[in-house]
Amino acid sequence: MISVQDWQAKGRIDKLNGFDVFHLEAGKLTDPTLLLLHGFPTASWDWHSLWGDLSERYHLIALDFPGFGFSEKPRGHKYSIMEQADTVEALIRHHKLSAFHVLAHDYGDTVAQELLARQNEGSGTGQWLSCCLLNGGLFPEQHRALLIQKLLLSPLGPLINKLQTRAKFKASLSSVFGPDTQPSEAEIDAFWSLLNHNDGLQALPRLINYITDRRTHKTRWFEALKNTAIPLALINGSSDKVSGKHMVDHYLKVIGQPAYLAQLGKIGHYPQVEAPKAVLKHYLAFMDSDAVTGQTI
Repeated sequence: MISVQDWQAKGRIDKLNGFDVFHLEAGKLTDPTLLLLHGFPTASWDWHSLWGDLSERYHLIALDFPGFGFSEKPRGHKYSIMEQADTVEALIRHHKLSAFHVLAHDYGDTVAQELLARQNEGSGTGQWLSCCLLNGGLFPEQHRALLIQKLLLSPLGPLINKLQTRAKFKASLSSVFGPDTQPSEAEIDAFWSLLNHNDGLQALPRLINYITDRRTHKTRWFEALKNTAIPLALINGSSDKVSGKHMVDHYLKVIGQPAYLAQLGKIGHYPQVEAPKAVLKHYLAFMDSDAVTGQTI
């Protein structure tokens, strides 16, 4: 396991879209670029178990969204998915990316949906070559929010947040992991430290507004998936009670078969943490498929 401290040392902070944003990269600049978008309430460290293997084939770029991890967490700021998408596009310009692949999870899936909508409109920054989505609330009507998420979103959010402890956080996070792939104490410590970095807990009641954003932009973000011209993959932990098998079943019903689909039976909401070897295997199979390799730029 790459420690949080070593992860931080690999990256840098630059001003992007008005925020001090932590980002890092690895791999050869001559290799295809892969942009990684993390979930809520964690950070880019979520990708650490895949980082070394992926960097052998790809030029990797990841960020901590504003409000998360090592990025700026301004007090009182009202976060939105639209603004996070703007920040990603600022990162793309910062690295002068022209064409790239995207791997996203959870909150990052929602940011990816907005960015896909912009791609479909012809207004997006850079050219997406493919997109792979891990567990996330792609459809608000299928998203089964945890009690803590519902409470944070309510008027009681700030009070509930002040009562947050490591033990409560562990219980909540562990509940979305698979039965046989529970997070270790070291992983809980890492997640908890990232959450608390730079007084991060105070941002949670405002970051959770992404659930409201999903409802507000439901049609736009559904059509982003429905109308995309790029190959799209789903790698999903089926045991996830938040966005597991039921979400995939709904996707197949309303969108249709993606270019690649992998359903990981006993894996929960964090497949890249719980089963990184399986995720790597399926992701590389998607990237080596005709759907991706047969494209012309």
